[in-house]
Amino acid sequence: MKKPLLAALLLSLTSAAYAGSAFTDAKDSITYRQAAFQMIRHNMADISDMLKGDVSYDAARASKRAAALATLTTLPWEAFSVPGAEQGGGDAKAAIWQNLQDFNSRGEKLAADAKALQLAADSGDQAALRKAFGTFARNCKACHDDYKN
Repeated sequence: MKKPLLAALLLSLTSAAYAGSAFTDAKDSITYRQAAFQMIRHNMADISDMLKGDVSYDAARASKRAAALATLTTLPWEAFSVPGAEQGGGDAKAAIWQNLQDFNSRGEKLAADAKALQLAADSGDQAALRKAFGTFARNCKACHDDYKN
């Protein structure tokens, strides 16, 4: 991971309670959301690799990744509401700001799916984890189809 993204993520995690007012400007909010999505992708990929058999399944690691996803999926959404955030580049489509209520509701659904994924991972039942991961991944992809270039 690039150091600026890591630094942004660490800053966001340590000040998550203040995130609504912590953005210094639109560029800062974009860095924040991109760092959160990068960490979501990393944790999701690790679980996926375990479920596909690309790496050995490790129940403790799957639980750790799912717990991280349960937190991380709550972070990026408010950064899209910062004035000027729609100008910031990245892979975000303009449709996000034209349908912000739908976009945010999808973010809430993703966070709820991540909580279900965490419960499944904590159960130690790999079949339950696979099912919960499928739901989580489908929701993630559906949002990408509409809102990510």
